[in-house]
Amino acid sequence: MSKSTANQPEPFIVLPTSTHTHTLILLHGLGNNGQKFGTKLLSTGISSKGLTFTSAFPGTKFIFPNARKRRSSAFRRAVINQWFDIASVADPSHRRDTQVQGLVESAEHVRSIIAEELETIPRGNIVLGGLSQGCAMSMAALLSLEFPLGGYFGMSGWLPFREDIEDVVAPVKEEDNPFADDEADGEVIEPPLMAVGLVRDILSLDTATPSKEKTSLTTPVLLCHGEDDEKVKCKLGEEAVQCLSSLGMQVTWKCYAGLGHWYKIPDEIDDIFEFLEAIL
Repeated sequence: MSKSTANQPEPFIVLPTSTHTHTLILLHGLGNNGQKFGTKLLSTGISSKGLTFTSAFPGTKFIFPNARKRRSSAFRRAVINQWFDIASVADPSHRRDTQVQGLVESAEHVRSIIAEELETIPRGNIVLGGLSQGCAMSMAALLSLEFPLGGYFGMSGWLPFREDIEDVVAPVKEEDNPFADDEADGEVIEPPLMAVGLVRDILSLDTATPSKEKTSLTTPVLLCHGEDDEKVKCKLGEEAVQCLSSLGMQVTWKCYAGLGHWYKIPDEIDDIFEFLEAIL
C-alpha cells in the first residue's frame, strides 16, 4: 500500500443482506462524505416500486469512499472534503493544473478499493459511480483501468480533462500534421487508446499503449443529469456523454426536466435500477 493510499480515510461500507455477489463503489460530491452520501442515497433513493438499493440488490456490498480534506481554490482556500482541488465549479476546466495532484491520489485510492474487491468477486460484478465531483473522479478512475467493469453510472457530473481527451480523439488532417511522413512507417495507435494513455499519464500511471482488451472501454455507462442543475450545468454532462461515445463506449444518457443538482425520485432511481438489472 502506498503512502497516499494509506492516508485516505476509511470508506463507509454497507454489507449485503444476503450472499455477497456484487459491489457498488459510489463516490460522494464536493464537501460531502461517504457516510452522509451513502446513508442518504440508500434511504431516499426509492424506486416507483418502493424498492431501495439494498432491497433491490440484496447481494450487493455498497462502498462509499471518503475524500480527503483539501484546501479549495473555489471557496477561498477553505478546507473541505474534495477528491481534487477545483478552481471553478461553474467551469471545471479552469486552471486544470490545480486538479492533478488530487486526481492522482484519489484515483489510486479508488483503484485500490477495486483491487481489494477483485480478491472476492469477478470484475464484471463491480459497478463504479458517483455524484457531482464524485462522478467526475470516478469517471477518470474508470478510464484508467486495465479492464472493464460490470458497469458505471454517474449523476450530475462532468469528465475531467475532457477537452484534452477530445483533442486526442479528433482526427488530424494530414496537411495539419508536420509528423505525418515520420508516422507513416510507425505503429498506428487508435485514438481511443491514445485517450486512455492520456488519462493514465495525467494520473501518473504506466502509459504503455494498451490493447482495447486491456482497457475499460467496453464498460456500459449510464450518465444522468438534472436539466435545471445550477451547480454543474447539464451541458457538462452532455459533453461527457459525447466524449465517452467518441471513445466507442456504450453510453446511455438521461436528462430530467425540473431537476437541480441531485437525483430525481423515483425517475432517476428507476433508470439506475433498470441499468443495473440489465448489466448485472
